[in-house]
Amino acid sequence: MNGTSEGPAPAADLGPAITESDEGLAPRAVRTEPPAYRSVFTAAPLAMAVVDAEGLVVSANDTLGTLLGTDPDALAGSVAADLVDLASDAGTWHAYREVLRGHRPRLRCTRRLKRADGHSLWAQVTIEPLAGPGGSADSRDSGDSRDGDASGGLLLSVADVSARRELQARLRHLQMHDPVTRLPNRALFFERLTAALEAESYEHGGTGRIGVCYLDLDGFKAVNDTHGHRVGDRLLAAVAERLTRCAEEAAHARSGAPLVARLGGDEFALLVEDSTGTDQLADLAGAVLAALQPPFELSDRRLSVTASVGVVERHTAGTTPTALMQAADTTLYWAKADGRARWTLFDPERNANRMTRQALAATLRPAIERGEFALEYQPLVGMEDGRVRGVEALIRWNHPQFGVLAPNRFIALAEEDGSIVPLGRWILRTACHQARRWQLAHPDEPPIFVSVNVAVRQVWDSDLVADVARTLEETGLAPELLQLELTESAVMGSAGRPLQVLKALSDMGVHIAIDDFGTGYSNLAYLSRLPVSVLKLDGAFVRGFQYDAVSDAAASGAGGANPADEVIVEAMVQLAHRLGLTVTAECVETSAQATRLRRIGCDTGQGWLYSRPVAPDRISALLGHAGPGGPAGVQAGVGNP
Repeated sequence: MNGTSEGPAPAADLGPAITESDEGLAPRAVRTEPPAYRSVFTAAPLAMAVVDAEGLVVSANDTLGTLLGTDPDALAGSVAADLVDLASDAGTWHAYREVLRGHRPRLRCTRRLKRADGHSLWAQVTIEPLAGPGGSADSRDSGDSRDGDASGGLLLSVADVSARRELQARLRHLQMHDPVTRLPNRALFFERLTAALEAESYEHGGTGRIGVCYLDLDGFKAVNDTHGHRVGDRLLAAVAERLTRCAEEAAHARSGAPLVARLGGDEFALLVEDSTGTDQLADLAGAVLAALQPPFELSDRRLSVTASVGVVERHTAGTTPTALMQAADTTLYWAKADGRARWTLFDPERNANRMTRQALAATLRPAIERGEFALEYQPLVGMEDGRVRGVEALIRWNHPQFGVLAPNRFIALAEEDGSIVPLGRWILRTACHQARRWQLAHPDEPPIFVSVNVAVRQVWDSDLVADVARTLEETGLAPELLQLELTESAVMGSAGRPLQVLKALSDMGVHIAIDDFGTGYSNLAYLSRLPVSVLKLDGAFVRGFQYDAVSDAAASGAGGANPADEVIVEAMVQLAHRLGLTVTAECVETSAQATRLRRIGCDTGQGWLYSRPVAPDRISALLGHAGPGGPAGVQAGVGNP
C-alpha cells in the first residue's frame, strides 16, 4: 500500500561528499558525514540509511542492521529498492523513481520485509531527499510542497509496524467473523463475493462462473423458544462445524473449498468460486442436507434440524452481488414454500412470474384510482326455458403493460394486501348500477339479477352490510336482484362475524350463493344453518358430462366421462331442492351436458354454451331470447366472441 503523507523529520544534514553524476562525467557534491552527526546517525533509534541518487545505499545505521538481522556495514552498496522491496508493485516503483528524480517530495509505504534469518516483519518505509545546498530539513517541516531535491541523496527510514499490523489483523478477524460459529460473517462473505465477481477468473484459467448455496434452518425459532438462546447458539455452532466439513469434502482442485459464512440468525451461505455448473452446486446442496440429517448431541439434549437451500449458479459477467443474492434469497423462499427440507434451483421463468406478480401488486391500488378495471358479464340461463335469469359480474384489469388480465392473475394479490376491499366496493357499485340500467331499458321483461363475488377479507375488513345497503339505495336496485357469491371453503367455516354478516344480508333480501360447491368441505350440516339460497356446482362435475349416453361406455373407458359425476350431481341437486335451494351448474359447454343437467333437475346453467363473459351492451341482446333447451336462443342473441 502506497502513501505520500509527511514522514518523520529526516536526520540532520550530514555534510558534503563527492560522487559522480548520473552521466559519469564530472563529480558532484553530496553530503559528507561529520563525526558529530555520524555518531547521532549510527545510534539513532529509528532504522535509517543514506541512499545516493542512483538508489544505492551509502551507509546504514546499527538500528537498520538489527532490524534486518545483518551487519549495517554489509548494506553499503546494496540496491535500496531491493532492500525494502519497492519493486514488488508498479505503483510503488513508479513513485520511488519519481522521488529519485526529484519530481516527488517523498514516498511512504508499508512493506513485508524478510530478515536474514528467514523471519518476516511488516515495516513502514519512508524515503525523502536530504536537505540540498541552500535547503534544510526545516523547509520540509514547514509544509513546503515543492518538489524535493534528490541531488544531495535520500534518507531511507524503516519503522517496524509488525505489532500494529498484528493488532489490526486480529481486529479485522473479529470484525469479519461471527463470534458464535467462528465462521466468516456477512461483511466478509460479501467482500469475497464482490472480489470474485470482479476477478474475471476466466482470463487466468478459471471458469468465469460462480455459485451460491443459501440455506436457512427450518423451525429454528422453536429451538430458541423451547430450549433457550444458549442451546440455540450451541446448535448453530454445531451446524457450522458440519457445514465446514461438508465444504472441505467438496473442495475443488481449481477453486479450493467453498467459503462457508453465517449471514445472520439461522442463515448460512456457501460460496463456490470458479464453479463448473449447476450439477456441482446441486451436489453440494444435497451433501449439505445429508450432513444435517443426523441428530445433534448437545450435552443432555438430542436435537434434529433440517434446512431449506436456495441454489444459484451463473456466469460472473454481468452479475452483481446484489442480483446474485436476491436470486438466492428468492430461491430459498421457493424451497420453503415447496415443503422445506429440500434444495431448489433458481428458475428464471419462475422468477419472471414472481417479478410480474410483484409489479402487479405494486400497481394494484393505483389502478383502482386510475379506472383501469372493467366488468364483463356471463349469463345465468334457465335450464327449462333458456331465458337469461341473471348474470355474474367478472372483473378484468386493463393493465397498461400486461394487457387484459383475468381475475386469477390479481384477485389473490388484492386479498393479500387488502386492496380487495376498495376493489370489491367498486365491483359491487358498478354491477348494481348496470343491473338497474338493464331493468330500466327492458321494462316489459322480468328483471335479471346480478351475481357478485365476495372475498372473505371483505367480510372481515369492511362493513359489507352497510356497503350493500348504501349501494342498493344509491342505485335503486331491489335487494332480491343482488346475489353475493362466496366460495364453499369460506362459507362452510363461517362463524362469529361472517355468519352475522351473511344473516344480515339475507334478512335484507339479498341472495347468498355458495360458489364451486362440491370441491371444498362439502359439510352438508352447514346448509341447514346458513342463510344460503343458491348452490353453484363446480365445473369439475359438469365436465364429466361431456358425452351423450350412446358413447358413454367408450368415453368412460377412454378417461373422458365419469358416470359417478352424474350420480353425485343428481344427489346434490335433490338435496338442495329438499332444503329449498336452487342449483346452478357451471362450465356448461355442450348441448348434451345441458340436456342431462336439465333432466337431473338443475335450475340454471352457466358456461360457454350460452355465452362467454361479454360487455354490458351485449347482454341486452340476450334479454327476451329463448330457444328449445335454452342454448340456441341465447347463442343467437350474443354469439361467442
